[in-house]
Amino acid sequence: MSIRLGELAEAVGAELRGDPGIAIQGVGTLQRATEGQLSFLSNSAYRRYLAETGASAVILSEEAASDCSVAALVTDNPYLTYARAASLLFPVAEAAPGIADSAVIAASAEIDKSASIGPCSVIGERVRIGADVVVGPGSVIESECEIGEQTRLVARVTLCHRTRVGARCLLHPGSVLGADGFGLANDQGRWVKVPQLGRVWLGDDVEIGANTTVDRGALEDTILHDGVKLDNLIQIAHNVEVGEHTAMAGCAGVAGSTKIGRNCTIGGQTGLVGHITIGDNVHISGAALVSRSFPKAGYYSGNLPAMENSAWRKLIARLRRLDDMAKDLKLLKKKVKSLTGESFK
Repeated sequence: MSIRLGELAEAVGAELRGDPGIAIQGVGTLQRATEGQLSFLSNSAYRRYLAETGASAVILSEEAASDCSVAALVTDNPYLTYARAASLLFPVAEAAPGIADSAVIAASAEIDKSASIGPCSVIGERVRIGADVVVGPGSVIESECEIGEQTRLVARVTLCHRTRVGARCLLHPGSVLGADGFGLANDQGRWVKVPQLGRVWLGDDVEIGANTTVDRGALEDTILHDGVKLDNLIQIAHNVEVGEHTAMAGCAGVAGSTKIGRNCTIGGQTGLVGHITIGDNVHISGAALVSRSFPKAGYYSGNLPAMENSAWRKLIARLRRLDDMAKDLKLLKKKVKSLTGESFK
């Protein structure tokens, strides 16, 4: 679609500096945008491209506006403003209400007339689907699930029995909610499955990435509160609870019964052990190993950055000798004390 720059500025709440009649049809990066496209600057590392950008307009901050060679939309949060502008330029296509001929629907399912049920979907007994819900092709919704209004299951989404999904959620392809948690008891070397009797409960405005899994609780529910955002390939184990508006990047893993607070960010490939508590406003960098609770707000890191292989091998060799070095240091302190009478901490 096309929208005049003045209309766009008003819609996103930005200050326009330039011709309000400029037509915007698309978006692009500062380096590659062409006439008719909108770009943005939120990272100062790209500021050098402002003077030569081919974009018709740029979303940026007041501080960077002096370097802009084209029309500008000035705002306190350029990235957020860009997100809103791009959503206006590229709205999600509306699905036509109705049920595909190849869908399999249980007689006891309750489906709002405005919902769209895609080809080859399977809807189980006593399922309840709200207004304007989109169930994409190949999705499976097992018995007694509930889906709130305006939620979208893109494709091949699986909701296992008794899963509850709130309103305006977005579930990407391959996501699985409500599979059994990893509960096993050992009987003289043989594993015996522990029944997983809880549910998965999603609040409103939750997003679940592609091939991300959220396991059902063992006894109580696994809960993702309002506004939680999960990237692709994330594992949420049984009885985990994630607070409002917390976001996790790809390949993170959260073990069972861990509680994560509100407004947290969890970096990619981060692993959290089970039965710990993460407080509100905690931010954990990527590839961290979280082996204890962090109840206090703040920034936490716990990984060794990559380095040249030769340096890594030397470091590991020294780490293996740390225990011997500590013993030698203790003996050395005793000798110094016997000779001088001084103690060292």
